[in-house]
Amino acid sequence: MKDNTTAKERMLKKVRKALLVKRDNPYPNLEDQPLYGTLGEDESLEVMFAEELIAVSGQFVFCEDEIQFIESLLNLAEQRQWRKIYCWEPALQQLLDTYDYPFYQTDKDFDQAEVGFTLCEALVARNGSVLLSNGNMAGRRLSIYPPVHIVLAYTSQLVLDLKDGFKLLQDKYRQRLPSMITTVTGPSRTADIEKTLVLGAHGPKELFVFLLDG
Repeated sequence: MKDNTTAKERMLKKVRKALLVKRDNPYPNLEDQPLYGTLGEDESLEVMFAEELIAVSGQFVFCEDEIQFIESLLNLAEQRQWRKIYCWEPALQQLLDTYDYPFYQTDKDFDQAEVGFTLCEALVARNGSVLLSNGNMAGRRLSIYPPVHIVLAYTSQLVLDLKDGFKLLQDKYRQRLPSMITTVTGPSRTADIEKTLVLGAHGPKELFVFLLDG
């Protein structure tokens, strides 16, 4: 007798049969096992993060103190001729005010913003990513809309893997996690059009991370 069942029906039949067979999980401790090897004795989170960030077209600046940070920022702004730098986070505003650094603290003329200046939740050394959330005044817009995104981070925020970054978030916010948690890995990019890599297609075309010792 000819079998009139389709290939799809035969496949579904095999799936149903397999689901009836109960088997022990061959990898019961899989989630507890590290995805990567441990950090070597000669490696540091700062160097690993910087190398990975640069590899994805991000730009890294290490600063020993606040004065060096402000000087580096002033030199960069002068070279690029930035005039409209937006900063909405009180802690970052206070730092810039200390050294009389000019910035926009409202969203007036935000469509003309040249630079969005934010803090971050953590820096993930393994892949050079910046962990962001909307748990602060920068919200969702400031790291996405302006063509340049500048992040100020501290060495205390460096973590090895993404799971370590989530642990920092859990310890900080407890049961009130932000509604938006994301990672930024270099400038925005796409290769949808003719498989040509374009930076800044869906967000900032440049990402600067200033790492301050502390």
